[in-house]
Amino acid sequence: MIIVLVSGSCSDHQPESRKPNIILVMTDDQGYGDLGSHGNSVIRVPHLDRFANESFEMTRFYVDPLCSPTRASLMTGRYHLRTGVLHTSRGGAKMSGEEVTLAELLSEAGYATGIFGKWHLGDNFPMRPQDQGFKETLIHRSGGISQVPDSEGNYFEPILWQNGERLQAKKYCTDVFFDAAINFIGENQDRPFFIYLPTNVPHGPFQVDDKYSQAFIDQGLGEKTAMIYGMLKNFDENFSRLLETLDLLELEDNTIVIFMTDNGPVEGRYNAGLRGSKGQVYEGGIRVPFFVRWPHQIPGTKKTDRIGAHIDVLPTLLAAAGRSLPADLILDGRNLLPLWTGQVEADEWPDRTLYVQFNKGMVKQPYQNVAVWNQRYKMVLNPGSAFDAPFILSPDDYQVELYDMDSDPQEANNIEASNMDIVKELRSQYEGWFGEMQNTRNFQPGFIHLDAEAENPVLLCRYQDANHLYHNSEPGGWPLRSSRSGTYRISIINSSKKQTYFSLDDLWENWSAADLVMEWDNNISREALIPGGNSAEFRILEDEGILDAYIEVGPHDQRKQIRKGEVLIEYIAH
Repeated sequence: MIIVLVSGSCSDHQPESRKPNIILVMTDDQGYGDLGSHGNSVIRVPHLDRFANESFEMTRFYVDPLCSPTRASLMTGRYHLRTGVLHTSRGGAKMSGEEVTLAELLSEAGYATGIFGKWHLGDNFPMRPQDQGFKETLIHRSGGISQVPDSEGNYFEPILWQNGERLQAKKYCTDVFFDAAINFIGENQDRPFFIYLPTNVPHGPFQVDDKYSQAFIDQGLGEKTAMIYGMLKNFDENFSRLLETLDLLELEDNTIVIFMTDNGPVEGRYNAGLRGSKGQVYEGGIRVPFFVRWPHQIPGTKKTDRIGAHIDVLPTLLAAAGRSLPADLILDGRNLLPLWTGQVEADEWPDRTLYVQFNKGMVKQPYQNVAVWNQRYKMVLNPGSAFDAPFILSPDDYQVELYDMDSDPQEANNIEASNMDIVKELRSQYEGWFGEMQNTRNFQPGFIHLDAEAENPVLLCRYQDANHLYHNSEPGGWPLRSSRSGTYRISIINSSKKQTYFSLDDLWENWSAADLVMEWDNNISREALIPGGNSAEFRILEDEGILDAYIEVGPHDQRKQIRKGEVLIEYIAH
């Protein structure tokens, strides 16, 4: 199961002029059926369809059923449950800063590295893309544009962060990201470069110019589907611009271009006959388009049905770049380059077992919303339990399904009862895998670091709090690691101009006195707020744990806690 990649087919000392450029493009919530080349007769993405027809295609390529887990595995070559990423929000989308990423490894090999789009693996040090190997960054924070802490942004005027600085763009988000990627190509055309271009479309909110969506509405499609297809039509135009840039700069032959998506589609639209959708471990939720083009190295117009996954991208691209791995770096992925180039034929490619487990929560338990599969058989455990909190395994409700993917790719005929030996083997493999995932870091989410030299002040967003800690249904703090003892100013703010969940004016209009409370290292400290104020200074010791800050109002025998707003922490002095 675990593969340690030793070296690729080329030396680390290969001349930079021979190292291929790499562009990895990934859309958000675009399903297997959201392509004309996969049988969709309505959607219009001619440039992407042409690219698909000219590329090498993996027809059975797998990801996680939601976005952050896929992104963590893509960047690390490891299953997301190893990385600190546990789900998609409320503290679960924070990759440990200790993880080694594709961008870090390529940067060390002499590549210029840039990300333009959606990161969604943590907004604070040491988990930001600039902390994880990307030298040029243009991203939105949280899980999507218009989410906290930048909820006043929209797709036409997105709030973005360029190399750590806030940027209010005045152009459609996809256009902005592709503009930046194209500029990056021009600036780095004389050296190898790695571009990670994970767009936020066609994820909601569904916003696009009417000129892209109206034709689909006129055909009678529902408004949401029409907007999604319109967003992809705009993407398709931008994707064409990217490919044209490579052609104009004569970089096409030495550039690996990959197109893929992060999970299945939201329900309600064509998905090429696959069962299920986003959030589910059936094929419709985890099987996605995957096309790769590298002229003269990888044969185009060829397909393979050998199973592959997001965990394979890192070792494969490093092999293509001639970059060997540190000996102590443990990967779950496999180098697919011999399969892509035809060095190893499909019928000689060794079988393997792949795993997906996802639930919307911080607590991870065995058998909850699981898929385990090899080239022929797929076992599903308790599908539909992803949003069960808490998940309680009951012998009466325990659900096991087994499918023969050769004869039943639609997962319509459960053959579990007549193939108990196969179920037993796959279940045994799964239990070993789950135990190994747990042993890596015991499902501990990534820690936000208080490090004044790397990030000061630090904004603790409610999107990234510890959602397994609640006080009367209110969130209860952030996992932090303080690198030095010192005096810090803590402020409770509403980072968005939209007064959606915290208003300082309302607070002082209704109360004449208030305290700011900090919980840290199992201690509680209180400081009275100046009337009209929202900040106080506290001593924070070097340590790690859960830090929480909130406002208390009311008489001392009837205190009311206001656990809303973001928390801003600024280092003041040692």
